[in-house]
Amino acid sequence: MPELSVIVPLHNERPVLPQFLAELTPVLQGLDLPYEVLLVDDGSSDGTADAADALAHDDPHLCVIRLTRNFGKEAAMAAGLSAAAGRAAILMDGDLQHPVSVVPQLVAAWRDGAEVVNAVKEARGREGVAYRLSAWAFNRLMGAALRHDFDRESDFKLLDRSVIDVIASLPERTRFFRGLVAWVGFRTAQVPFAVAPRAGGHTSWSPLGLVTYSVRNLVSFTSLPLRLVAATGFVVTGLGMLLGAQTLWTWARGLAVDGFSTTILSVLIMGGFQLLALGVVSLYLSAIYEEVKQRPLFVVRKPEPPDSEDRSGPVA
Repeated sequence: MPELSVIVPLHNERPVLPQFLAELTPVLQGLDLPYEVLLVDDGSSDGTADAADALAHDDPHLCVIRLTRNFGKEAAMAAGLSAAAGRAAILMDGDLQHPVSVVPQLVAAWRDGAEVVNAVKEARGREGVAYRLSAWAFNRLMGAALRHDFDRESDFKLLDRSVIDVIASLPERTRFFRGLVAWVGFRTAQVPFAVAPRAGGHTSWSPLGLVTYSVRNLVSFTSLPLRLVAATGFVVTGLGMLLGAQTLWTWARGLAVDGFSTTILSVLIMGGFQLLALGVVSLYLSAIYEEVKQRPLFVVRKPEPPDSEDRSGPVA
């Protein structure tokens, strides 16, 4: 039985996969403990799964998990955690931006008693301005909701078996892995690392994709947007009452001025706020709708049976 499981979500990583495993394997061998590497193909379209199968044929430590389509990285990580057999599991990307040289430090911190070991970024590496701003806004919002600093964190982590079992038991379908790890608690340690350039390919994240991801996680993980809408509603109502009192006072003194500027402005403000509130409520209703369907988070493709010369039984 493996003592350490390494979970690697893959999506169109065929060009860099051999290099990644060539660098990872000697590092794991140097730890002197039984290990397994779970390569989770998240519906790649470039033959990543076939390349992984070919590599696993020559290495008994490798196991390939094929998802039936692209379910997303969160689902791929959940699939890896559900299949991991080790007493601890490391989750890392397969594009070599998560340096394999950090793995021994994660294991050492775990052996010292940490149940969650976060690999935190010393610097974010080369990113576009729009992407960096989007990531900054998302980390601040999620950090305020969970009272946790996500600014330098990543999905590069080691989890003890006790943590894996708790996260696997959580029932929600829409997941934010870093948020779940922060929410469950447990003893935590940090290991710094420098984000390396991608060894090949390009990121599938865009600023728009990050905004969509951020909204989905905020809605699924916290009621903060609803509370903000409620607070804004109270503020707008208070301002409306003050404006009404001021208008009556002006009218009573005979100083009212003809015109509709104040009325038009009030209608625009209230109308815009009502549409915003309806939009936020609609997002939460959509999230509830997705949860109550209770569809599986991912679907794993079963291995094909070996070819047989005769599958129809004996011929009379």
